[in-house]
Amino acid sequence: MRARAVSHSPAPATPSRTGRGRDLLKEVPQVGPADPLALVGHRIDPERRRGRGAVGNPVARYEPTHREDVDDGWEGLAELPPFKTEVQTEKARTIITRNDSPDISFDRSVNPYRGCEHGCVYCFARPTHAYMGLSPGLDFESKLFAKPDAPALLEKELSASSYVPRTLAIGTNTDPYQPIERKFRLMRGILEVLGRTGHPVGIVTKSALVTRDIDLLAPMAARGLAKVAISVTTLDAKLARTMEPRAATPQRRLDTIRRLSEAGIPVTVLVAPIVPAVNDAEIENILAATHAAGAREAGYVMLRLPLEVRDIVREWLMSDYPDKARHVLSLIRSTRGGKDYDSSWGQRMVGSGPYAWMIGRRFEMAAERLGFNKRRTRLRTDLFSPPRRGAEQLSLF
Repeated sequence: MRARAVSHSPAPATPSRTGRGRDLLKEVPQVGPADPLALVGHRIDPERRRGRGAVGNPVARYEPTHREDVDDGWEGLAELPPFKTEVQTEKARTIITRNDSPDISFDRSVNPYRGCEHGCVYCFARPTHAYMGLSPGLDFESKLFAKPDAPALLEKELSASSYVPRTLAIGTNTDPYQPIERKFRLMRGILEVLGRTGHPVGIVTKSALVTRDIDLLAPMAARGLAKVAISVTTLDAKLARTMEPRAATPQRRLDTIRRLSEAGIPVTVLVAPIVPAVNDAEIENILAATHAAGAREAGYVMLRLPLEVRDIVREWLMSDYPDKARHVLSLIRSTRGGKDYDSSWGQRMVGSGPYAWMIGRRFEMAAERLGFNKRRTRLRTDLFSPPRRGAEQLSLF
């Protein structure tokens, strides 16, 4: 086996519309939109990626060359070892990330991990691995980074004299309760800091591991400082295994909602993402099952295909749903103004067009019928007591 590297070539210049350029335009056949599946890339052998979400491991967008494994007859590609989870530590300088997006409900977040072992094929965070020189494909779910200093960094940043408390969102990029949290326990440390300082937190996860921290979350929730959102993409265990292979099963997520709600922790269900012609028929059933389990708030997000996620989802569709792949992609484009993705504020989460409108009305009607969103949980900020800075003298009284 050898790796073949090919330099990226710049796109050809657009012919001039004067002189010879006018003749060139006549010679080039005018075609309709490109086949959305025409550029599906190289797939990794199924045995090497067993238990993973992505079908391939495409080169990140910032890399100067495109690499492809080619069997040269000396060592078969099938003999290469399977992808194993590797974790490196990342020495972050700060831990709170801020944003000013008008279409999300928080302005600050914490991500204790980079990459996610859950392997959800649709994950919009996959392109962030390109900043590390790694693939948003299989690298994203097997080459992970942990920030062991996260609790200490958080305590330091909360102690700043200029800090003003607002709800801190965790799990908005990668899942803070992914499997490696069992070893690193970074969320546990973060919650201890937040509970001790009376700081509000909102968590998004699809992992049952969040129930480990009920002993911390329940007292915080009783003070109006904590809430949890559980993402439920499907109730079909087979589809879940294919689409999000190392996340908790649908039944375990329902059990997680029940345990959290019984402990007095406000639970939101996120029907996210809605993948056209794949899980869209389940909206009402998901809402009914999660409401019965104890969730009282609900939201949804249409599938997003930013950057490399587009081709990763395409490859997955061709591998697992070849008979409906083109139909799915056609519906996705219908929600994004004919494009694969529209990042415009106000559009990126819910899409636009007749199909997106229909999804929104179905969700709203089902949520209202079941009694969701009758009351919104608002977390308190008035209980915040900043931690003492390291050099600050203790009070005598």
